[in-house]
Amino acid sequence: MQNNILICAILGNIIAQVLKVVINFFTEKEFNIKRLIGAGGMPSSHSSTVAALATAIYIEYGINSPYFALAVIFGLIVLSDAAGVRNAAGKHAEILNVLKDDLQYLLSKNFDNIRLKELLGHTRIQVIIGTLIGIGTALTYYWIVG
Repeated sequence: MQNNILICAILGNIIAQVLKVVINFFTEKEFNIKRLIGAGGMPSSHSSTVAALATAIYIEYGINSPYFALAVIFGLIVLSDAAGVRNAAGKHAEILNVLKDDLQYLLSKNFDNIRLKELLGHTRIQVIIGTLIGIGTALTYYWIVG
């Protein structure tokens, strides 16, 4: 026995994370393996994961299933967080890093070299693309597996 729903969710995550490395390679002209596990960027792996999860549950149990309802609500919360709260936190981190650099220069103090992580969340398009990847992953998986 295998858990097709779990496999789809995991595949949705893996595909999105690998695509981050590939997209980063073409946009930044550098191979950055850290993008394989990092948050933020194109596409949203959180969105891809929850979309694959909800799609697989829909395929297995149907639209009227309480499992599907749970997955959709869970997914909407994740999508909202990815594009909203975490995206705003990344913008705040960027501003704070600039302020820290300016303050360090003005006061000639040697602050820690700790930088706040700025790439935390996603733009709406990153969330949409991640969602489409997740749906496509589950549909393709079930088309292949049967």
